[in-house]
Amino acid sequence: MREQAEFDVIVYGATGFTGRLVAEYMQQQYGRAVNWAMAGRSADKLASVRDEIGASPETPLVVADASDPASVRDMVVRAKVICTTVGPYQLYGSDIVAACAELGTDCVDLSGEPGWMSEMIATHHDQAAQSGARIVHSCGFDSIPFDLGVFYLQQAAKEKFGAPFARIRGRVRAMNGEFSGGTAASLGATMAALEKNPALFEVLANPFSLSNGFTGPDQPADNAIYEDDVIGQWVAPFIMAAINTKNIHRSNALLGHAYGKDFTYDEMMVTGSGDAGKQMAEFAASVNPLAGDDVPQPGEGPSRESREAGNYDILFVGTDADGNRMEASVSGDLDPGYGSTSRMLGESAVCLITDCADLEGGIYTPAPAMGEKLITRLVDNAGLTFKLES
Repeated sequence: MREQAEFDVIVYGATGFTGRLVAEYMQQQYGRAVNWAMAGRSADKLASVRDEIGASPETPLVVADASDPASVRDMVVRAKVICTTVGPYQLYGSDIVAACAELGTDCVDLSGEPGWMSEMIATHHDQAAQSGARIVHSCGFDSIPFDLGVFYLQQAAKEKFGAPFARIRGRVRAMNGEFSGGTAASLGATMAALEKNPALFEVLANPFSLSNGFTGPDQPADNAIYEDDVIGQWVAPFIMAAINTKNIHRSNALLGHAYGKDFTYDEMMVTGSGDAGKQMAEFAASVNPLAGDDVPQPGEGPSRESREAGNYDILFVGTDADGNRMEASVSGDLDPGYGSTSRMLGESAVCLITDCADLEGGIYTPAPAMGEKLITRLVDNAGLTFKLES
């Protein structure tokens, strides 16, 4: 972290839909108590957004364009932490990571792009470690509720049983709200990258591809529907499992395998019990929520009313060979893809520079970077609930 930087936080992409929500949250939650600035390609658009969200006229504006690496570098040198919503990151994020790693500036993003993340880790982790830059990927709905949910349950297991669970099931019980246009765009960019570089498929298919070379046990299949006898309900594949599972295994590696080297994890969508649950699982497995005409385009998103009507609820079930079992849940009171994500990203940025002075430089996932400190902030400020259910 750059201790003497001009700004605490720069929200980069503040004229986009999600970036605007992050800026609005920073204004509502922190005002000028945090010295934050808005960044984007157009000073005029930034000024308009600043006025529209009711931000203080004193809120600084920074012009930076992903197509102009010099402007990106000039922005990075001015901040303690860059809070970037400009994606797909594999198209627009690499120069930011490179500049942060070189200059010692922290960075948080919303990346759900494991191929790009793998490249960033291989290219910039060592330099970030040397410069002191703390770069934390996936600080939105993918993957904070899942990554911190597993962390939270494992902390409880160690306190109660003296050891972590070797097996945790992530089960999405409710998710009301839209996927972001950025998520759909990232998927499209990944598919295009696969055509150019088929070797990328190995990264995407390997649950341990972000785990610093560690390869653990075979993981449970997550691509079929079945009746889960542990929770007594039918489950179907969850589209975000491919990124969340990789992040959770990276967290385990960065935490010194605090969950064990035999840790297994899978993530599924709960569809209900009986015949109705089976039919819903079959339907859920047959549709792609990121396809079709209703998916927002980058820069678009749902109304405030829709965001505030959304919510999500995720169950985590831990079990071990001795028959011990514990359940925990993570829930949010806004739609996952926009309302809750924007708050999670903003709190991650503030947590990193306010609460994590002892964290060394490197490229992280949320749990090993901020852990309980971020959980506290999300519960106090961002509408998330973490609780033990059994």
